[in-house]
Amino acid sequence: MKQVYDPEVHHRRSIRLKGYDYSRAGAYFVTVCTQNREYLFGNVVNDEMTLSEYGNIVENVWHNLTNHYQNIKLDKFIVMPNHIHGIIVLIDVDIVGAGLKPAPTDLTKYYPLSEIVRGFKTFSARHVNELRITPGIPVWQRNYHEHIVRNENELNRIREYIINNPLQWQFDRENPECVNVGVGLKPTPTADDKQWDDFEEAIFGKK
Repeated sequence: MKQVYDPEVHHRRSIRLKGYDYSRAGAYFVTVCTQNREYLFGNVVNDEMTLSEYGNIVENVWHNLTNHYQNIKLDKFIVMPNHIHGIIVLIDVDIVGAGLKPAPTDLTKYYPLSEIVRGFKTFSARHVNELRITPGIPVWQRNYHEHIVRNENELNRIREYIINNPLQWQFDRENPECVNVGVGLKPTPTADDKQWDDFEEAIFGKK
């Protein structure tokens, strides 16, 4: 008997690459979706993203991450109606006074990717919920997707994908009105475990 996909069960598996050290310096392409794919952050109008108040909060929190995490640089980023795409670059930093125990807010601490994404989700959700007066209501999905950027060619293709995301919104699987034609993200709302495969296919082509 074919197993029926249950997002409440299947989304609990780890989607990180087994054995990979996500505190290693390098570039990471990150995608985070809203809870239940809810439209919160604005709309695509004439192939351009128009941010809502919540979308502006998310964008501001993203750009403020470097004030909380010293070991990162931020590359291309975009807020879409119900998800974000961005590139986070982890960098090596010199730890001054390594023999001293740093305070919890000390920016010299080296944070892994998971902690940075967690901070982004927590900070942005808190501010969104304060604005809409819905304390404790989930804003983001429990998990997130990431791709380890392996070379400059991949980096440039991902940058292009992020910049052009509003132009491709009509083909985006996150768009309920998605047009399932041509090369794009195939709309299969019940197949959430295929989501990242579709992202990679749109950027890198079929394997």
